[in-house]
Amino acid sequence: MPELPEVETSCRGISPHIEKQVISEIVVRQPKLRWPVPELIQCCVGLVILSVTRRAKYLLLETEAGHIIIHLGMSGSLRIVEQGLAAEKHDHVDIVLANRKVLRLNDPRRFGCVLFSQLPIEQHNLLINLGPEPLHDEFSAKYLIEQASKRSVAIKQFIMDNKVVVGVGNIYANEALFRTGIHPKRAANKVSKVRLELLSDNIKQVLAEAIEQGGTSLKDFTNADGKPGYFKQTLAVYGREGEACDTCGELIKALRIGQRNTFFCPHCQR
Repeated sequence: MPELPEVETSCRGISPHIEKQVISEIVVRQPKLRWPVPELIQCCVGLVILSVTRRAKYLLLETEAGHIIIHLGMSGSLRIVEQGLAAEKHDHVDIVLANRKVLRLNDPRRFGCVLFSQLPIEQHNLLINLGPEPLHDEFSAKYLIEQASKRSVAIKQFIMDNKVVVGVGNIYANEALFRTGIHPKRAANKVSKVRLELLSDNIKQVLAEAIEQGGTSLKDFTNADGKPGYFKQTLAVYGREGEACDTCGELIKALRIGQRNTFFCPHCQR
């Protein structure tokens, strides 16, 4: 699944091509995505895309009529293509622009979505209960310590809870916990304040590094210009079960926490 750095990479990749451009047509080949693509989205035709932003893993295309909301789901990706390029099997939605560029959503599993909201975007039901962005100042050590003190859930599940902080997906939760030396099953309220302070810094750092390097190169994701990300080459624990830890040489282990594969070093993480 594309995680926050991949979505941020998509946001940065598509913005120069579609921002301040007029939507000339919206082509919906397959309306049955995670939720049906609403017919109301057609009211955006003829309007300018005022801004392209991201909230959690949602891409937000602002127009005068409201926001087009895009989520990439499990396997979705966005491309900027030339108008007239033939659609492929899983190319479900095109946002055609007056500059003859097309923002094209490809989603083999159809777990993504293209929605439209006339409400103030922060009031949309998909966004209203989200926690702070991990790279914003409101996500601080003080905030994380306060939230963790109320929760006995495993620390990995805690930092992956979108009501606590958005966008810390499975890959980057594993990596941040490794850098901090915290065992992923340790209860959130049993982690010391000192280590929670370090964890908040490491969450920011691991995400910022991934964004800088273009997102993690997963089999179902490439950037808007078709180039894969590169951060996967530097992953310390994720997907490395049975390999030697680069820090201590102990074999990396895997377990399931909250139905998600979890990777950790039994020597480095306590």
